[in-house]
Amino acid sequence: MSRPTTSRSVSSSYPTYPYYEYTTTASRNRAGQASKGRSNTARPRTGVSTLAVTDQQIICAVSESRGVAPTVGLAFVNLDTGEAALSQICDNQTYVRTLAKLAVYCPSQVLIMSTAANPKSKLFCTIEDHLDAFNGSIILLDRRYWAENAGFDYIQQLAFAEDIEAIKLAIGTNYFAVCCIAAALKYIELGMSTTFPFQSLRIKYEPSEGSMMIDISTIRSLELIQNLENPKSEACLFGLLNDTLTPMGSRLLRSNILQPLTDPNTLSLRYDALEELTTMEEMFFATRAGSYTKELRTLKNSLDSDRVLSALIVIPAKISVQYCEQSINNVIMLKHFLNMVNPIFNAVSGARSELLHEIRDLCRPENLEAVEALIYGALNEDTAYAKQPLELRNQRTYAMKSGVNGLLDVARQTYKEAVQDADEHVQQLGETHRLPLEMKFDNMRGFYIRVPVSELEDRALPATFTNVFRKKNKVECQTLDLMKMNQKVCLFPPQITDSHAEVVMLCDRTVQDLVVELRSHLSILFKISEAISMLDMMAAFASVVTACDYVRPQIGRALALKAARHPVKENDSNVKFVPNDVYATQQTRFQIITGCNMSGKSTYIRSVALMSVMAQIGSFVPAEYAAFPIMYQLFARVSADDSIEANVSTFAAEMREMAFILHNIDRRSLAIVDELGRGTSSQDGLAIALAIAEALISSRAMVWFATHFRDLARFLEERAGVINLHLQAEMTQENEMSMLYKLAQGAVQEQHYGIKMAKLMPLPPDVIEYAEVVATRLQEQINKRKRTSFPVLRERRRKLILNLKEHLLQAQSGQMEGEVLTSWLRELQREFVVRMMQIEKEAEEARIEEEIMSDTMTGDSQDMLTDAGQSTT
Repeated sequence: MSRPTTSRSVSSSYPTYPYYEYTTTASRNRAGQASKGRSNTARPRTGVSTLAVTDQQIICAVSESRGVAPTVGLAFVNLDTGEAALSQICDNQTYVRTLAKLAVYCPSQVLIMSTAANPKSKLFCTIEDHLDAFNGSIILLDRRYWAENAGFDYIQQLAFAEDIEAIKLAIGTNYFAVCCIAAALKYIELGMSTTFPFQSLRIKYEPSEGSMMIDISTIRSLELIQNLENPKSEACLFGLLNDTLTPMGSRLLRSNILQPLTDPNTLSLRYDALEELTTMEEMFFATRAGSYTKELRTLKNSLDSDRVLSALIVIPAKISVQYCEQSINNVIMLKHFLNMVNPIFNAVSGARSELLHEIRDLCRPENLEAVEALIYGALNEDTAYAKQPLELRNQRTYAMKSGVNGLLDVARQTYKEAVQDADEHVQQLGETHRLPLEMKFDNMRGFYIRVPVSELEDRALPATFTNVFRKKNKVECQTLDLMKMNQKVCLFPPQITDSHAEVVMLCDRTVQDLVVELRSHLSILFKISEAISMLDMMAAFASVVTACDYVRPQIGRALALKAARHPVKENDSNVKFVPNDVYATQQTRFQIITGCNMSGKSTYIRSVALMSVMAQIGSFVPAEYAAFPIMYQLFARVSADDSIEANVSTFAAEMREMAFILHNIDRRSLAIVDELGRGTSSQDGLAIALAIAEALISSRAMVWFATHFRDLARFLEERAGVINLHLQAEMTQENEMSMLYKLAQGAVQEQHYGIKMAKLMPLPPDVIEYAEVVATRLQEQINKRKRTSFPVLRERRRKLILNLKEHLLQAQSGQMEGEVLTSWLRELQREFVVRMMQIEKEAEEARIEEEIMSDTMTGDSQDMLTDAGQSTT
């Protein structure tokens, strides 16, 4: 699709800054026509996204090198939290890592070079195809704004002084990331008329190798962030763990779920902190039920320290009365934030874990002394943040100390008298008309009057009241005199002569001077906010862990779970969940899961993936024992829906997703595949499933492969690294099928379970009988063709020896010693000898059978030759 051919100059106070808002094909299809130009303000997020996007304005710039293995530079600037992140990714032709990083941040606007749109580059097409996942828009900029020197200058000017050298060392030769931060900040400065003061922006470099890569399809399929059936439901991993009390903690949790950690040392620190919070009851309740928590519960939807601090560093091009009002609000909220830090310090004072020690050290009172001196030197001590409109307006009006500015004191007195006049007017009206009138206030109407409907049942409202309308069981109205009084105390029209506007503007000079002084302390304030968000997330984990009986995982080479449970299903179901064991190493890395319909195959393999994510974000997991290897990639192929928007069938969608997985999977990956190949004919589906399974086995990744193809399990059972498992079900004498949801060794032995399941449905009996006859004959033909061959036995020997090697390596790196280790090794030896002798016995039987068949065939051949000779004679 071609882009608009006209450019726009955003502000006459800046040089001409042309940019184009690119209208994607997807947005045309949704709206039926090309979308209109969008203003340069934060736009509300919609429910279209499957990534649970919050209402944040995040600008992202993207650039890439051209080549077989492209290098992609990314820069994200969050205008709501005052944070900038740079990243440079060595990606492949599918741009999987780039899309994963975009999914984490969900930018509202993506800046791309205009040269990449005509003709469209592959990266441009990939971002355009996935734009709906995070509900963003594409902005095309001229290539000249991606300048490395400008990027280094921005970092030097805007980063915190103590962070500059570390950032320069981290970005090193990451040319594309530096160019992207230049483009993003230039667009914010010239295109959005917003600037940042000197050394006020949190800038960090995020290497792509520091986290697990989870693609957008996997995020959606596993319902990591949002439930597919009901987006508002908490039946997802984020909903389960999101017991946070602050917006900062909730954002940190979402970011961690989308990019789990891969550093064992960091995970160990989180496990230690979580274990301490779950065992130290007094500390846990101090962080969750103290004065800190009580205030946050009241202000959960409004008080966001990251937003408050970032508002202090964003400077608009034009200063308005509304901006001055918000500046006073920000200073009041900052004062409230400072009051909450000391209870946090007291709550974790006795902590022993290193992570809680760091949080405590950041929240020390001495770190806030300078900021508190500035705040209390300008604001009244009793100034507090309020949510109600009139209370908030009054707090703004009387926030600054008296005696500093004589004109300010006069303006306050005028405002006070105007409010008193309005109150007396309403009281007088109530006495005159004998009505219980209540004066209310909102920002749009100013002061208005509220009357209970029950007081007007037997008479009409007097004619002196105007602008009358009913709201539930109340009648709201005004009078002409009250509307005139509103002009004195409200911003209608917004002139400085209005009393409140005059107070605000007189306060503004003092507030702006205060904000300038506060900016020199923003670094420590942001670090304290990050510490609070980390404590909030860990306390949320502790709340879930103690309520659901989770266990601390260990980091090792094998994936081992005892009595593992699906974390979301366990909470969402009224029936007691049936746990299962999980064990996977390199010699059992490809696990084929068979079983009846509704036996729990999908739930079982999903639980493995979800618990791996939980373990790598620092949470405990629902099991009696848990050990995980560090996984660097997670893939899931579990959906079976047609993609109508992409005009592809179920099978085509399956193949597209599997092609993506096969191009990116490696031995450090975990994948779950559910019912592959069922979107086409059974013969073709089995062949493709078998071929894909072979490729996954060769990748050496850990794979759980749920399927109804019983032949797939039979064909691959002798391959090294493959094991067969099934979910059990039992059939009663009354032909009723009962699901046990319990895992067992081997492929499912129950034949024709689909027919038995059909018996439970109201199908005609003759249909069922005919199906049984056909199935029996087909099975007899298959059994005739089955033979034990020497190659199969050779594979069994090889597999047994490799399993022995795996067990010995685990014993070498494990914690067993002394008599326990000796006993275990003897049992391992005995089991190995027994199984090897069984294989040798089968080999001998196969050899004898082959000799008998050979003799039989030889005798038959001689008989045929004799018959042929006699016939000739």
